[in-house]
This record gives sequence, C-alpha cells and structure tokens, in this order.
Amino acid sequence: MPLLDYLDADGLADVKSLEPEEPGFKYDEKELILTVCWTGEVGRSFDGALEAALGAAGPLCYEAVEVDLTVYHENGEQESKLLFVGPTPQAIHEAQRRCMLEDVAAIVGRQFDKERVGQVTALVNDLFDRDWKEQESKPKKPERAFETYTKPSRKNLH
Repeated sequence: MPLLDYLDADGLADVKSLEPEEPGFKYDEKELILTVCWTGEVGRSFDGALEAALGAAGPLCYEAVEVDLTVYHENGEQESKLLFVGPTPQAIHEAQRRCMLEDVAAIVGRQFDKERVGQVTALVNDLFDRDWKEQESKPKKPERAFETYTKPSRKNLH
C-alpha cells in the first residue's frame, strides 16, 4: 500500500498517531470499516502517497464516503481538503451531492424556514443532475476512485 510505504510501516497497526487519544488507522474486519483518525508529520510527497492509496482503495469500497483532511503548515496556516473515495465515479458524485445538500441545508437553515431551504436544496440537486449528464457527454477521462476539493478556509471559533 503506497501510504504504508510512505510512512515506513509494515501494517496498519504500526501507524501510530502523534496524538495519544487518536486511534490511528484501524480496520474492523467484522464491520468491514477502515477508521482513520491520525496526526503525523509528513513531507511534500505525502499528497502523492495519499492519492495513490485512495485510488487503490476506491474500487474496494462498498459505498463512497468523504475524507476530511487538514494539513497544518509550519508557518501556522492550515489547509483543508475534502476527499471523496468510492467504488465508481457515479458513487463518488452521489456522495458529493449528499455532502453538499447537508452543508447547504445547514447554512440556509440558519436564516430561512424549511420551505425555502427545500427550494435551495432542490436547485442544488438539479445542478448535480445536470453536472452528471454533462460529464457523461464529455469524452471519457481515466476513471479515478477519488476526487479532491479544497474546502473554504474558516476560522474556528471556540
């Protein structure tokens, strides 16, 4: 596995988080779930190793899921990415839709009633439908088992 090679680990059990309360990489064989809650020091080639690992894991997934990745730079800045991993491009597209609908409904719901939230989420749903149809009509690019999107930077208030 490219990520294990990058982290110089023989298996998932060897990948320990720098934060003691984080479980690291844990695979539940009974539930067939890989749980990742890990903090570690990484270099410039980490993104490539992560991309290769997600690309290899995508076809093995039962359903598409999102992976929230935050990189803390030495200068104090942070960069957040939302990665989507799944068995097919369509499954990834549907996971992106689900995530977007949840986010939009939460944001719009702060200000407007349920009916107006429904109007906005219906529009977002329509945009996803059109986007998928446009993708189908374009020349096929190599299928990827994951997608990456930069998340807008937000200050966390505590």
